[in-house]
Amino acid sequence: MSAIRNAFVLGAGLGTRLKTLTARLPKPLIPVCNKPLITFAFDQLLQAGVTKLVVNTHHCPEAYARIFPDAQYAGTPVHFAHEPDLLETAGGIKNVESHLRNEPFVVYNGDILSDLPVETAIRHHLDSGNEVTLVLRSADGPLSIALDEPSGRIADISSRLHSGLLPKYLFTGIYVVSPQFFARIPSGTKISVIPIFLDMIRRGEKLGGIVINEGRWRDLGTREQYLAVHRHFAEIGDGGAETGAGFCRIHPTAKIASSAKISPTTAVGSHAVVGENATLTNCILWEHVEIAQGAILQNCIVTAGRRVEGTHADEDL
Repeated sequence: MSAIRNAFVLGAGLGTRLKTLTARLPKPLIPVCNKPLITFAFDQLLQAGVTKLVVNTHHCPEAYARIFPDAQYAGTPVHFAHEPDLLETAGGIKNVESHLRNEPFVVYNGDILSDLPVETAIRHHLDSGNEVTLVLRSADGPLSIALDEPSGRIADISSRLHSGLLPKYLFTGIYVVSPQFFARIPSGTKISVIPIFLDMIRRGEKLGGIVINEGRWRDLGTREQYLAVHRHFAEIGDGGAETGAGFCRIHPTAKIASSAKISPTTAVGSHAVVGENATLTNCILWEHVEIAQGAILQNCIVTAGRRVEGTHADEDL
């Protein structure tokens, strides 16, 4: 059994960069090959030994109730904490303090896609005696974290403290937290973890980092990144360790006409219907989509319940 049993998965994000795609669905629930994005995080956490998942919600909370009607995932309880007003990261953590049993826990951003080994971060956190341990990478996104290599402590974030050290690392949105961190967060307050982390650095507190470059990490913040990850999974087949249960490019309930042409980089959702002589190239179809006879779509994302006719390219429908 893992030494850390609890995880807080951030599920309240608005996903504003995805615009129309997240109008009716929280970003952590957008389907990646018919698997809700947040469940990739769940899989990583369960593999690391977590036995309780806590998720905050805000935008379209009813979507979580629909996708997780029994408030569980793979037999593991999922506790949802709704935020009528967004509390940001630290406020969200404080809001679920009672669910986390005064024990160390993992925080995992629910709108990233990663298969990096969370258990490595957990071991490092417990061995180091850190109060908070940030999981870092040397590439894949904006490099905002300066790490004092000899001590393993975070020295600066986005050069705000002018530590003299260059920001060389990406903050993955995954971190391990000891329960004393709760005392640093004011109750009922909208506040990010960043000002609290900066204050810890100023005070010389135990805010550490571990660099994990193995595995993959992706931010699916744009439609281009969302399409690209489907191309990636098409290249590697079933996805292997990256995917987990529920992953499939063409959902078994989809009905596709024999004359339709569908590229290997296209994903087709549950109960979707693709008509005769339709052509889909590098597209993502969500559930209950209908593609009309003879329609031609390229680089398009079609959201749930839409019917599409004609020719479209590079559109969100």
